[in-house]
Amino acid sequence: MPEATSADIATCESEPIRIPGAIQPHGFLLSLDLSDVPDAADASAARVVQVSDNLADFTGMAPAAALGQQLRDVIGNAADQLAPLLRQDQVHERASFLATVALTADDAQFDVLAHVRDGLLVLEFEPAAGNLEASLHRLYPVVGDFLNKINDADSIADMSQLAVNEIAALTGFGRVMVYSFDKDGHGTVLAEAVQDGYEAYMGQRFPASDIPRQARELYLLNRIRLIQDANYTPAGLLPPTHPFTGRATDLSLASLRSVSPVHLQYMRNMGTLASMSISLVVEGKLWGLLSCHHATPRRLSYHQRTVCEQIGQILALRIRNRADADELQFRLEVRRVMVNLLGGLTQGADFIENLRSVMPELLRFARAGGVAIVIDDRLISFGDTPTDKQIRALAGWLSLHSHEDLFHSAHLGAIYPPAAAYARIASGLLAMPISRIHQHYLLWFRPEHVYTIDWAGRPQDKRGPGALSPRTSFESWREAVHGTSAPWHDAELELALEFRTTLLGIALERAEQMADLAEELGRANKELEAFSYSVSHDLRAPLRHIVGFSDLLMETAGNDNPERRLRFLTNIKTSARLAGKLVDDLLSFSQMGRAALRPVRIRMGEMVNGCIERLAPEYASRRVEWHVDTLPDVIADPAFLQLALYNLLSNAVKFTAQSDPAVIRITSEKLSNEVVFHVADNGVGFNMDYVHKLFGVFQRLHRMEDFNGTGIGLANVRRIVERHGGRVWARSVAGEGATFSFSIPDTPPPDKE
Repeated sequence: MPEATSADIATCESEPIRIPGAIQPHGFLLSLDLSDVPDAADASAARVVQVSDNLADFTGMAPAAALGQQLRDVIGNAADQLAPLLRQDQVHERASFLATVALTADDAQFDVLAHVRDGLLVLEFEPAAGNLEASLHRLYPVVGDFLNKINDADSIADMSQLAVNEIAALTGFGRVMVYSFDKDGHGTVLAEAVQDGYEAYMGQRFPASDIPRQARELYLLNRIRLIQDANYTPAGLLPPTHPFTGRATDLSLASLRSVSPVHLQYMRNMGTLASMSISLVVEGKLWGLLSCHHATPRRLSYHQRTVCEQIGQILALRIRNRADADELQFRLEVRRVMVNLLGGLTQGADFIENLRSVMPELLRFARAGGVAIVIDDRLISFGDTPTDKQIRALAGWLSLHSHEDLFHSAHLGAIYPPAAAYARIASGLLAMPISRIHQHYLLWFRPEHVYTIDWAGRPQDKRGPGALSPRTSFESWREAVHGTSAPWHDAELELALEFRTTLLGIALERAEQMADLAEELGRANKELEAFSYSVSHDLRAPLRHIVGFSDLLMETAGNDNPERRLRFLTNIKTSARLAGKLVDDLLSFSQMGRAALRPVRIRMGEMVNGCIERLAPEYASRRVEWHVDTLPDVIADPAFLQLALYNLLSNAVKFTAQSDPAVIRITSEKLSNEVVFHVADNGVGFNMDYVHKLFGVFQRLHRMEDFNGTGIGLANVRRIVERHGGRVWARSVAGEGATFSFSIPDTPPPDKE
């Protein structure tokens, strides 16, 4: 590490591991000026601008003498072999294998790796191990073999065990482990292959402090790292800083990068002199590591490392697939419970009683031991919960300290000290407000889950606060954890938020239904008042006539005047017919709100002609001209729609009694999502100031003496059209006729009885 930099290091977290200023000495490094490397010319003439100071150990050339020289002058004929491979379009940021070349007279073979960084083309030379062709023939079938085996493994632990067995056999490392990181960064060993004489760490946990933040970031960037001998002496760079920027050279992507002296001491403390780490990256995050240890120095070729890296990539991919499948299954199970829950919450009108009825499902939904609902003065609990007093105090604390849509904790006592008193039944809490205005909460409680952790050394084992030094003890140390519950799963939290949104939607729908009901009741009360008055007024008149003429008939019983008796009987019959029609219309109006709609396709032209034929006797002595346009089909209940249409046409005939000829037009128009029908006449019309009364029950805009009727027909029209999802209205000029219009939607809504 550069001396100036190391003097500024305060902790492991700030150690500059990307810019150590040196490499491991089992190979050497040459950096070329990238601007000297053309796309399609001889790259062997590129200038060397930085070298490792162990160059002479491999080539016999002094490092200082190599600076400024062309590549061919430093590595001889090997430059001609590498030149075609050094084009800018073939070399990338990640280190990749170029070729195996001979550099010296004794034909010593070197594997050459290359990558681009900060304007430099970095070449790394490592002594080759054995025959390349034989090596490849032996190594790469291992990948296909491993792929076949891992496809048969069901669990992540089984997959990991296959991987460590394969890598241990391939590399000869004395201990190979897979460990995964938890949310706090601690690593737990899931699988292990151990030779005799090596300590086993299976099931133990390594503290997060063993791998500082910047080291984890580097594991994401450069996914394999080999240390051949922890006792090495680093080979420095010449010049010691970047030749163009003057800053420390970034060796993040270099395979030969020298590692932290703290880490080297950590290895020695662990009894390890050679190590290899392979990053297991799942969904862009460092899920864990494949970690290999050996008690003595160990050398691996680039191709051996590549096969190990591919095994790690396959394992990471299968971990992701397995995790995704498990996650999907878990979400489906939780969602299934949620669907049952929501079904129960829509059964009755009382929202709170609905919640009470689904308490067992609420427990299953959150895998909780107890659940409670706090709504104003009402508190409902089920299962193992704190006392009512404790729950109310907790709800009060939540209202002051939690302003999120969802509060969750697996260690409630740590943030709400009173919860320590009931940690056994409620160490974990999931709480959601179920009102945006009031302090209403749905609370789930999880019981305490006491467990033990076997640490590979005490987590606090550092030489001092802030000291840049590795821990020295790896002896197993057991810790018992109290006061915590099973953690809340991410899927549980996401579905809980979704459940809350739906719950608030149900509550809002209930409130809207109550508001609609109140509005409907208000309208019904007004109609009832009008109904009561009209029934008492309109029904009283014909009944009075019947009684009155009956009395007269009785008084003149002895008077032999047949004409008078006939007149009295005719009046009685007319009054009785009027009373009967009034009762029939009232019955029809009441049925409008109860009978179910049975919509079918209706030919409106045929229906209009049928109504005209039924009306013919009413205007037999008059001249009535009908003008019926070509009308479109609609989807509606034929019986109800015919009644509405008949009422409109009957009114048109009635209110044109003084017109000669009477002209009645039936037209239509197609709007964006509905069909509108118009019935226009040249009759007496009405005053538009009173149009709001027109479709009310027992509302008349003309005297009964002038135009007979019960005042229920247009109310029936409105109710029928509105039940189909349409609307009805009218326009008129008094003395010049009227136009009554109604619409039928293209797709009527489902009928609500």
